[in-house]
Amino acid sequence: MYYVYVLKSLKDNNFYTGFTDNLDRRIEEHNNGKEPSTKSRLPFRLVCYEGCLYKGDAIAREKQLKTGRGKKYLRDRLRHYLESLG
Repeated sequence: MYYVYVLKSLKDNNFYTGFTDNLDRRIEEHNNGKEPSTKSRLPFRLVCYEGCLYKGDAIAREKQLKTGRGKKYLRDRLRHYLESLG
């Protein structure tokens, strides 16, 4: 199983989208500063993930969520979560 995930930086309140075959390990890597692209934005909280059976599908979904339309979809999908933060 492959996962497309969305993390929220508690430092800058922005999202990070990625994919992995081990969600727990990957979140730990982000929060321990082992990922150069997110190291300066620690800590992170998992806010959303989707499962995919095939790696190619996960990669395609990650790319889609990183587009303008995909980011709008995420904001709409996470609207209640974002509103609960105040």
